[in-house]
Amino acid sequence: MNSVIFDNSKITPSKVVCVGRNYVEHIKELGNEIPENMVLFLKPNSAVSNELRYVSDDNHYEGEISFLVINKKIAGVGFGLDLTKRELQSYLKSKGLPWERAKCFDGAAVFSEFVPFVCEVNELGLELYINADLVQKGSVAHMIYKPKTILKEVESFLSLEDGDIIMSGTPKGVGKYKKGDKFTGRILYKDTVLVEHEWIVS
Repeated sequence: MNSVIFDNSKITPSKVVCVGRNYVEHIKELGNEIPENMVLFLKPNSAVSNELRYVSDDNHYEGEISFLVINKKIAGVGFGLDLTKRELQSYLKSKGLPWERAKCFDGAAVFSEFVPFVCEVNELGLELYINADLVQKGSVAHMIYKPKTILKEVESFLSLEDGDIIMSGTPKGVGKYKKGDKFTGRILYKDTVLVEHEWIVS
């Protein structure tokens, strides 16, 4: 089973719960409709990784504020990358088919370390740089569904185990990447950097 680091200890999530279409500008950039209800999907433990790999020509990065759950509460925050085979996803959606092949492959959920978090969750933000260029910037303030609402909705039908992760959606600026690219992901509380992690695409 794959693990993440939380407060300098290894934690093994049973699953990753992902929120789709949670930033209006990202919905617009992909030409999607704003959903009437929260869009949720799962990634298995086998998708969890701390390495960022080049997978295919249609692979997109999606930077996300990610939360680690313990005792059914948000206990930690980290930076996550939801990797997506975009062309495959578009094809599957056009046929009314599930997204698993485009979202749940090995290494499709890449995480920094997680740090304990007890401050006001609505003050969190993220930044993603690729080769020193800022490509994504967003915050909880821009989300359609805030973290506590997400947690409540997930728990209405799905049991969250200690160590499970919630990926809260991505702001605009998603795109392709290539081998050798340098990713720098940051989670901020107001203007303070809580987490910063770098990856070189292998």
